[in-house]
Amino acid sequence: MDYAAALAYLDDHASYDVTGRIASPSLEPITRLAATMGDPHLAAPVIHVTGTNGKGSTVQMITRLLMAQGLTVGTYTSPHLERVNERICRDGEPISDEEFAEQIAAVAALEGITGVRPSYFEAVTAAAFRWFADVAVDVAVIEVGLLGRWDATNIVRSQVAVVTNIGLDHTEFAGPTLLDIAREKAGIVKSDSALVLGETSPELFDVFRDSGPASMLVRDIDFETVDNTLAVGGRLLDLRTPTTLYRDVYLPLHGAHQGDNAALALAAVETFFAAPLSDEVVREGLGAVSAPGRYEVVGVQPLVIIDGAHNPAGADTCAQVFFDDFHPDGRRHLVVGTLRDPGAMLAALRADEFDVVVACTAPTPRGVPAVQVAKAARELGCGEVLVADTVAEACRLTLERCDADDAVLVTGSLFVAGGARPVLRRALD
Repeated sequence: MDYAAALAYLDDHASYDVTGRIASPSLEPITRLAATMGDPHLAAPVIHVTGTNGKGSTVQMITRLLMAQGLTVGTYTSPHLERVNERICRDGEPISDEEFAEQIAAVAALEGITGVRPSYFEAVTAAAFRWFADVAVDVAVIEVGLLGRWDATNIVRSQVAVVTNIGLDHTEFAGPTLLDIAREKAGIVKSDSALVLGETSPELFDVFRDSGPASMLVRDIDFETVDNTLAVGGRLLDLRTPTTLYRDVYLPLHGAHQGDNAALALAAVETFFAAPLSDEVVREGLGAVSAPGRYEVVGVQPLVIIDGAHNPAGADTCAQVFFDDFHPDGRRHLVVGTLRDPGAMLAALRADEFDVVVACTAPTPRGVPAVQVAKAARELGCGEVLVADTVAEACRLTLERCDADDAVLVTGSLFVAGGARPVLRRALD
């Protein structure tokens, strides 16, 4: 099986990725596949990360802190921006096309042996576990794909379970309340897991305490971001953990929320080692973090930012960063496509405060048609609203209308961010 055949195999096994539906959530398929492989997910210790928003950035911070400590780190994330290889990394470098094809071929061979027809996500997850065992990583940092309890990643036995926050998302699978969402995400906690909890709502605390972790650290009680100030290209942070106050730590990511993610990541890594980190390790690790598609600046004149905010809570944070941290002299342009209710997304993005809104269709079968996004923008009171069928067309249309002192925000979905990224890089080079 070559790389093209591996991609074709995955496309043939896409289910949720196409329909947005899960027939019957179960860990049985991935458990049977892994058992036939020799349970590769048990080969290395695991830090398992879930939450409504901030998972991807937190995972990257944890990875870099572990690398700065000298460990070889396997990182599994989803979805990808441009290529599926991005989901499976060793020390921040994606798996090669050849190795990816080899791992998917192994999964495909097991389909005939076990009778298990894995979903796209289950197949890639199994491939990640197998590759991490093959290359003998010291530790794996695993991001949950959806919720937690029934996610294919949840066959791991995590040493540390991390919950970033709880918001109303994926309520079609677990809802309709925050309490329901919290119960599903608490499902990643095992009896021998240390839980590092970023959610601060008192009404949700008991859900996580009752999940039975071996130990538990809670934001604002055991760890916190003491100081969080705007710096050139990122944030300057003072971070407190149960053991140490780390002062003046530079994080090259935009948005005050990333400071909160940094405190969570630092507490998780300290918990993993059961010891504080040296000041040098913290500065090296957090200073090396990158989070493509998460408030990523891809152009300066005009200012062009892409962000994968994919739900109203994330969109609210995205808008806050844009309006608080960036002050262009020219016009503000919003390029937006979404898989969610466009009215709720546009309201959270404060679309009516932009000078121009360009609606597009997110490049996935689940994307809301551009005309519906545009209709929601006009109903919100947006002045100039344009429609583009594709993300690429929306980016080109926007750049054609931009002056050097304008600012462009491209957001609404990681699918939109991923579609925009190569187009914008080529146009702005």
